[in-house]
Amino acid sequence: MEYVQLGRTGTRVSRMCLGTMNIRRPEDEEAWTQIVGEALDAGINFIDTADAYGRGISETVLGNILAANGRRDEVVLATKAVAPMGEGPNDRGASRYHLTRAVEGSLQRLQTDRIDLFYLHIVDLTTPIDEILETLEVLVQQGKLLYVGTSKWPPTLIMEGIACSEARGLPRFVAEQPPYHILDRGVENELLWMCIRQGIAVCSWGPLAYGLLSGRYRKGEKPYEGGRFASHGPDSTRFTEAALDVVEELIPLAEARGVTLAEWAHAWLLTRPGLTAPIIGPRTIEHLRSTLSSLEIELTEEELARVDELVPPGQFVSNFYDGNVYRHMRESLADPSSYY
Repeated sequence: MEYVQLGRTGTRVSRMCLGTMNIRRPEDEEAWTQIVGEALDAGINFIDTADAYGRGISETVLGNILAANGRRDEVVLATKAVAPMGEGPNDRGASRYHLTRAVEGSLQRLQTDRIDLFYLHIVDLTTPIDEILETLEVLVQQGKLLYVGTSKWPPTLIMEGIACSEARGLPRFVAEQPPYHILDRGVENELLWMCIRQGIAVCSWGPLAYGLLSGRYRKGEKPYEGGRFASHGPDSTRFTEAALDVVEELIPLAEARGVTLAEWAHAWLLTRPGLTAPIIGPRTIEHLRSTLSSLEIELTEEELARVDELVPPGQFVSNFYDGNVYRHMRESLADPSSYY
C-alpha cells in the first residue's frame, strides 16, 4: 500500500479510503467486521463515515468494530456533519448550535475521544463562514477534532473559508470530497487545480458512478432490480445513453487486461494528478478484494488517451459534480436554506 500526505498536513493516509455508507443496518456489523479487518490488514489506514449515514447507524457499527478489534489508533478516522439528522429546525446545518451537538454525537457513536478529519458534509449558505470556523476552532482546541475539511463545496466557498482562516488564525480546510470518476471529470476544470495550489487533499467519492462503471448496467438492457438506477427514467442526468455508450467502449479495455471494469475504473482514478485517495464503497468482502487488486494495475498511455477520447478532460456524460455542487447553488438563490 502506498501512503501520501493528507493535503498540507504531516499525516499520511493510504491511497484508498474505506467508505462506510453501505453500512445501513445494525445487522451489517458481522459482515463489516470482516471488511474493516481485511482493509486494515491490506494497509488501508483511512476510513470515512458520516452521521447522516443511516442516521447514526454507520458510525455506531464502525465504532463497535474498532472498539472490538482494538485497532482504532491505526486509523485516520473521518466523519461528517451538516446533513439532516432529524426533523427539527436545528437538526441540520453548520451553526455553532448544531455542529457542537453533532460532534458530541459522533464521538459517542464512534466510541472515540477525537475525530481525525471532520468534514462539513454539504454547504450551509445560511451560516456565516466565521461562525462555522470559530466553532471548529473551539472543537479543535478541545481536542475533539484534529483536521477539518469540506464535502461538495465549490472552489469559491472553499477559498472564502481559507481567506477567513488565514485572516483570523482559524482552522484551515485540509481536504475536500467531490464526486470524481471516468464518466464525470468536472473537477478537472477548477477544483483540482485549486486544491493542488492550496495544499488541499482531494478524497473523491463515487469511483464507480453509482455502479455504472461496474459493468452491471449495459446499453439496451433494463436497469437491474435493487440497483441505484432501478427507478431512473429517461430524464435522468446520470443514467444517460451517453454514459452507457462510454461503458460499452470501456468494457473491452478491461477485458483485454483480464480485469473487471470496476477494477479498471479504480486503476484509472489512481493515475489522476491531484487526487489523494478515492473513497471506495464495497458492499461485500468480494468487492473489497476486487477493488484492492486495482492497486496492481498500471494503465498504459494508450489506455489513458482512449479515456480522454471518450470523455475529454473536464467533461462529463453522467452528471455528478455539477449536480451535487452547482445545481444546489443555483437552486439556493431563491432559498438559501434549501441547499441542505
